[in-house]
Amino acid sequence: MGTSNEISSDPPQSPRAFEDNEPPAGDSDIEVLEQEGDAEVGEHLRFRVGNNLKFRRLDKYLCGRFNQFSRSHLQKLIKEQGVNVNGHPAKPSHKLNPRDEIDLILPPREIREIIPEDIPLDIIYEDEDIIVINKQANLIVHPARNYKSGTLVNALVYHANKLSTVNADHRPGIVHRLDKNTTGVIIVAKSDHAHWKISRQFAERTTKKRYLAIVHGVPELTADCINLPLGMHTHQREKCAVRADGKEAITFYEVLEEFRGYALVKLSPRTGRTHQLRVHMAYLKHPVVADDMYGGKIVYDWQIEDREAEVAEPLMARVALHAWQLEIKHPTTNEMMTFEAPLPDDMQTFLDKLRKFRKI
Repeated sequence: MGTSNEISSDPPQSPRAFEDNEPPAGDSDIEVLEQEGDAEVGEHLRFRVGNNLKFRRLDKYLCGRFNQFSRSHLQKLIKEQGVNVNGHPAKPSHKLNPRDEIDLILPPREIREIIPEDIPLDIIYEDEDIIVINKQANLIVHPARNYKSGTLVNALVYHANKLSTVNADHRPGIVHRLDKNTTGVIIVAKSDHAHWKISRQFAERTTKKRYLAIVHGVPELTADCINLPLGMHTHQREKCAVRADGKEAITFYEVLEEFRGYALVKLSPRTGRTHQLRVHMAYLKHPVVADDMYGGKIVYDWQIEDREAEVAEPLMARVALHAWQLEIKHPTTNEMMTFEAPLPDDMQTFLDKLRKFRKI
């Protein structure tokens, strides 16, 4: 749980500076700040911007340097003239240059208390190091701007007596994520040791992830590799898109069953970009069923059965994507373990209908 930190009422100390004879900001100042952590709350800091600027906007730059604060929290500090650049107050959008001098008073950390909630969890496996869960649909993994409760993390805090602290107060235990309406296997770390070991496996791409999806149409090739870079959509920030300047994204797919107008496919991502599987399949003109963000359509019984349209509840109303299998090396025993989650009821019912009415 987060604890509040109050700024001392003592007179402010002279700013601690990172001078020219020290490694420039962007090289080592982040390490020093992180080591001292909360002890620096209220301290006046001064440092110079290094030569390797990842973010030029002042607010984004500070987010990278002080990742214990949200961007909105730092923007508020900047707007209240709590940050000077070269001796003058600046705006959040101010463009930085190498050797610019920044000074600020580090604000208190935000309090992000997680309220335990008795939300049912389908636990596949649990020991002293990990919890493996079959996540249900319509469940956000961790609290965010519009979701302060009702998340998987709220349920985990209620269920577990310990969770890893690597991701601080607001994401305890969370090693990787699934989209809100994607069901299936997700692994949670109960200790920091387990968290780092599993995170390294994801980073080094030694984990094996397999998804099942029902898509519109039948891909021309029964199996293939999709190697298309992904980045943020140019006009809709909540979406991703194939972009030449995007990050590498690789997905292997295999058609498991063909139907009239639909296919069941196995998707094996080698990278873990946001919305990767959904965007890749949509780019092939075979979007995931009911994925309205990327061109998928909601499906009704009367459509599958080739009957006249009628008022009815959808047969498939959420993205037909399921995290089927996850293979990892156990963080303590080093045993290779494969966890599997059966298809959820809605996808199974949909698949049964396709087998009955749309078999080729």
